[in-house]
Amino acid sequence: MAVAEMSFVWHYLPMDVSVAPPRKMALVGYRGVQSLDIIGPLEVFAMANRFGDRQSYQVLLASPSGGDVVCNSGVVLANSISLAELPPALDTILVGGGDEAGLLSMRDSAVVDWLTTRAGTTRRIGSVCSGAFVLAAAGVLDGRSATTHWEVCAELQRFRPSVQVEPDAIFVADPPYYTSAGVTAGIDLCLSFVEADCGPEVALSVARNLVLFMRRPGGQTQYSAGLNVQAAATPRLRQLIADISADPSGEQNVPQLAERVAMSERTFSRVFQKETGVSPAAFVELARVNRAKALLETSDWPLARVANRAGFGSVEALHRAFNKRVFVTPGEYRQRFGHVTLAEETGRAA
Repeated sequence: MAVAEMSFVWHYLPMDVSVAPPRKMALVGYRGVQSLDIIGPLEVFAMANRFGDRQSYQVLLASPSGGDVVCNSGVVLANSISLAELPPALDTILVGGGDEAGLLSMRDSAVVDWLTTRAGTTRRIGSVCSGAFVLAAAGVLDGRSATTHWEVCAELQRFRPSVQVEPDAIFVADPPYYTSAGVTAGIDLCLSFVEADCGPEVALSVARNLVLFMRRPGGQTQYSAGLNVQAAATPRLRQLIADISADPSGEQNVPQLAERVAMSERTFSRVFQKETGVSPAAFVELARVNRAKALLETSDWPLARVANRAGFGSVEALHRAFNKRVFVTPGEYRQRFGHVTLAEETGRAA
């Protein structure tokens, strides 16, 4: 069967000598790379050029040997630059994730050595999704915090035990290294790059145009645990589960939940446990913890307000649930994952 091809030709406007030169951003792909891991960041930087007051970025598609890059979907990205031909002065390198064969070929290639040689001269080196395995293989994440797609966080930890894997983070900034979660989280990371480089106004314009969260609420668990439970349920319970996830506040006890799906309490509890693998009370608590995480990450609200908005009756109940499910206090979680812009991170590292 012939592979459908989609070629992308890269054009650059002549540089205005009266302004600072654009930042050179190398997006590294390979056979089997996830196309969105490359195209998503490209769109963010292209939009930043559109909405900024100058051409802020020059995006270079790169690959180990140059030429066309065949993605895992069959899409072909045309005319990449070989790593050896990239200019010596790069602002940012971003390695995409991909299928297992592609990642293994990258981990066992000269790419890892190339990354280590670039580490001292590149302001930012990052990854999208499972591209973190390539950075880990190069040893640059040892002793640092990092993340990847929630499905392979445990595998990354086994592969490189010295990496401090953050399984719930959308992206992790541990300058000069930056890692992001699954696929579209690379867009979140690049939007933060734009905010740090070009200011919040340009980043907000990009987010609006691409219909994105300026800062996505919540961590990866909202996409893993909650969606897994919902997918396992039959249509009769699926809508109820979606409603609880969307708004876990208020009364969510078994009698009221059973009434909403027209079941007896006993039947509801039995069916819910059988279909989802968790009890109704456990799922409600999980939904409330996830909501509290999002509020702790994106607001400076006092804990009493966070507890109320997440559906906990008190700060004490919030603390108990966090200690049980997250193994840290809400305050410790906020200190670790509360939003800090990359501009602030850069200032701390300077």
